[in-house]
Order: sequence, then structure tokens, then C-alpha cells
Amino acid sequence: MAYNEHLADRTREIIALTQDNVEEKKMFGGLCFMVNDKMCLGVMDDRLMVRLDPAKFEEVVELDGCRPMDFTGKLMKGYVYVESEALDSDKKMKFWVDLALEFNRIAKPSVKKKKQK
Repeated sequence: MAYNEHLADRTREIIALTQDNVEEKKMFGGLCFMVNDKMCLGVMDDRLMVRLDPAKFEEVVELDGCRPMDFTGKLMKGYVYVESEALDSDKKMKFWVDLALEFNRIAKPSVKKKKQK
């Protein structure tokens, strides 16, 4: 699994400032940060994956270094990738993490699939 460890550490540090219920899971070929049992952020290669309010998607996707998340070729509204070059300061990094944490407070948790017997 290849993901930028430094970017993961920076993400982890910012989340830890305000969140207690955080779990890290390996998925999407990277590392996903689950906050309050909901997907919040991820690190894939040298990109940050940000889950955000879909109502803010159009505005946010225009920012430098940001592009829609197109996992498996399908556009996922409410998710964006942010390239590491756009995260070159603590202020910029905090902006994206805070954006994800803000939506996390109101996001609905994923429906857990029941295991088949």
C-alpha cells in the first residue's frame, strides 16, 4: 500500500486536536480516517481525499490543487482529491481537514452491511 506517510502524519495531528473517536483503516489503496464511525479523510498516494458537504462541492473544486474524486472512473460528488502541492503550509492543510470535520458532524453514517451466514 503506497501512500504519503508524511501527509498521513500531518492529517493525523490536525484531527487529534479536536477529535477523540478516530479510527484508521486501510482502503482505496491508501489510509482512511474514520471520525465518529464515518469516512472523513484519506491519504492516497500523494493526495488528500476529503469528504465534504456536497452543497460546497462546486465552489471547492475550483480551488488550486483540488479536483473531483473519480474513484473507478465514476465522479463522486461530495468527495475531492487535493494534491500535496496545495497542502504546502499548515494553514492550507488545516483548511481541508477542518472542511471535512465540519461535514463529518452532520454526515450520515454508512449503512453497515450484515454478514451473510
